[in-house]
Amino acid sequence: MIDFLNRNIFQPHPELLVFITVAIGFLFGKLRYKAIGLGAVTGCLIAGLLLGAQSKVEIDGTVKNLFFTMFLFALGYKVGPQFFRGLKKDGLPQVLNAVVVCVTGLLVCWGFAAMLGYGPGLSAGLLGGALTQSAVIGVAGDAISNLPGLSSGQVKSESNLVAIGYAVTYPLGTILCAMLLANVLPKLYRKDLAAESAALAKELDTPGDNPDLAEGYYEVVLRAYTIQRPDLVGRTIEDFENQQRELGRRVYITRVRRDGNILDHDQRTALREGDVVALSALRGSLVEFDPRTHIGGESDDVELLGYQTESLHVVASEKAQLGRSIADLRREPFMVGVYVDKLYRSGAEFPYRLTTKLERGDTLILTGPKRLVDPAGRELGKPVPTSFATDMIWVGLGIFLGGCIGIPALTAGGVPISLSTSGGALIMGLVFGWIRGKYPTYGNVPPGAQWFMDTLGLCLFVAVVGINAGPSFTSGLSTAGWGLLLFGAIATVIPLIVGFLFGHYVQKIRFPILMGVLAGGQTTTAAIGAINETSRSQIPTLGYTIPYAVGNVLLTIWGAVIVLLHH
Repeated sequence: MIDFLNRNIFQPHPELLVFITVAIGFLFGKLRYKAIGLGAVTGCLIAGLLLGAQSKVEIDGTVKNLFFTMFLFALGYKVGPQFFRGLKKDGLPQVLNAVVVCVTGLLVCWGFAAMLGYGPGLSAGLLGGALTQSAVIGVAGDAISNLPGLSSGQVKSESNLVAIGYAVTYPLGTILCAMLLANVLPKLYRKDLAAESAALAKELDTPGDNPDLAEGYYEVVLRAYTIQRPDLVGRTIEDFENQQRELGRRVYITRVRRDGNILDHDQRTALREGDVVALSALRGSLVEFDPRTHIGGESDDVELLGYQTESLHVVASEKAQLGRSIADLRREPFMVGVYVDKLYRSGAEFPYRLTTKLERGDTLILTGPKRLVDPAGRELGKPVPTSFATDMIWVGLGIFLGGCIGIPALTAGGVPISLSTSGGALIMGLVFGWIRGKYPTYGNVPPGAQWFMDTLGLCLFVAVVGINAGPSFTSGLSTAGWGLLLFGAIATVIPLIVGFLFGHYVQKIRFPILMGVLAGGQTTTAAIGAINETSRSQIPTLGYTIPYAVGNVLLTIWGAVIVLLHH
């Protein structure tokens, strides 16, 4: 069967081999135990090694370079806002801890590789797998190809060893990182992650100070009631809403039906007995207010309640509103019936409070009736309607400029040192991602397109790497020996222990947040999943995003650094 596929499909059509490898790799990636799994990237590499060993088909290097460059730009684009936000004062402790973890990881892997006599290929594979950073495979391959004095055969052999070393060490590295942070360290220090996270959540979201963000208050409800209370008759809509606002409730009358007709909305409309009013409110406010007691019986008026609602992204830019708190904005007439659902700052979701002040470039997600949301958006800044179209001018220009700045090379001791085209794409991705986070009206790359370039781009790249390395997998593994697995496991644990001791005793970072910081610094997505599962909370994720951005950048660069160190 394999011979038939090789002769009739794979050898004349190698592109089909790439796609079946990706399909099988994603299937492997679904294998998991609790929150820990192989992941699509490792699955594609293993599938490529297995199929490559059988097919012995060589895939052109331009193909994998194309996908890898696209992946690195998307990676930089995704983490750019968090990376630069981490350089501000409030993010520096997390940045510093991530740097400690990454530098320790580089030194440990370099020391072990030197002790075991590994060449640049296995050294980079050890680093990439132990520190769970897939991008090392491509960056190290680029660096190896630029080393002087190596024949084309040696370059190919060392590049293949990168993939082999990674494939051997990555699964255990992922498992150890997740177990250490989610289970071992909390038990050693007698910390209950669930209780600690719950306590921290209460501190971050104090009742009364942040009603828009408290649990269950995200949901905006819409109900209709018939006015039967005499004390409401003759009062204007504005009077009613002002009274609710003074009591700390967010309850609005958005529409009125009178004598069978729906009236045009006017805050000065005086209410009459028998009017049917549509109430828009936060669920908690409505429960506290109890409309059946204070207004009258509930109605099911489909036409009255069937108006068009909208969730609109708005980039804050109006000078008159910048520097004002969310509480101040909520008192403005244009915010009546409009809710701030979420706030994004520097491209990342920001857990705002009523005292949070609006900054230029913040993205607010406003929800409510379309006729109210649109004017509110224009008062705050520039509305940015959701778009699924990718700005390919932005993407293509970013990758081209990044590649251009990566081409020039300095020479140190006869060794050319450069960012390479892929490294340049990463740097430019960071810059373009930061610009997009600051000015979201430019360079739209929707989540689906980011996934395609990021996840699928890397998976296609490692699939090709695996196919090309497959024929030498057995001999390469025998060259590495079992020491690779053992020392890879140690190289996973030591940086986490060092980062933990530094964060716990020196920086005094709260335990749940510190677990997220360490998972981010070592870029182990499975670990943050396991930590959140143990915590029964998303609180540890607050420490994950900035270190994840920093770790992705540093560990990717380490792929080239360790090659140069071992040359």
